[in-house]
Amino acid sequence: MSGTGQPAARRLYGRRQGRKLRTGQAALLDDVLPRLRIALPDPPVTLDPAALFPRPVDDLWLEIGFGGGEHLSWQADRNRNVGLIGCEPFINGISTLLRDVEALGLDNVRIHPDDARPLIEALPDGCVGRTFLLFADPWPKARHHKRRFIQPETLDVLARILRSGAELRLASDNPGLVDWMLFHTRRHPAFRWTAERPADWRTRPADWPATRYEKKRLHGVPAFLRFVRR
Repeated sequence: MSGTGQPAARRLYGRRQGRKLRTGQAALLDDVLPRLRIALPDPPVTLDPAALFPRPVDDLWLEIGFGGGEHLSWQADRNRNVGLIGCEPFINGISTLLRDVEALGLDNVRIHPDDARPLIEALPDGCVGRTFLLFADPWPKARHHKRRFIQPETLDVLARILRSGAELRLASDNPGLVDWMLFHTRRHPAFRWTAERPADWRTRPADWPATRYEKKRLHGVPAFLRFVRR
């Protein structure tokens, strides 16, 4: 709580914008984003996932920090019966996703262009069938570890919105972050790691496309971690 008695505002780390947007990118933000944006009401209320999409969907998937949106648009294109929500504050990445949404004619994508946590808190219990957190900022310095998304308290919140049998997918090419995510998620009672042999986390699943960031291989060989909600 802050000194005013109100909850302290969360701080969002990382960039909101990179290089200047081209005219076409800016137009997508002006013309397409308002149609796909999830507006969180103030004061907060629980969202109705079924009301977010123009037609019924069979499941709801959530991607936290979708970067340039390559993974999200790939999943949405190949799973047209699933509604996908992407959270990302970086507007350059949002504009790239909007371009793909328009090019592919995707009506099953919705975007929260900000910190994922308020959106997650607005979702009802057990409504999500799959959550992705792929190649998040590793925050390698020890004093910055508290900025990492995977923490005991965020796992509690993810456990609330994921239904029994739902999947949590995590990936990183930073060994320190991989160890961190494994340590915290494996010890959380709501999640079970599915790996039985090294190939299960070293080999990319067929339905897990590479992201632009991953192709750069900035730190090392990626690890693909899959957990099931108990």
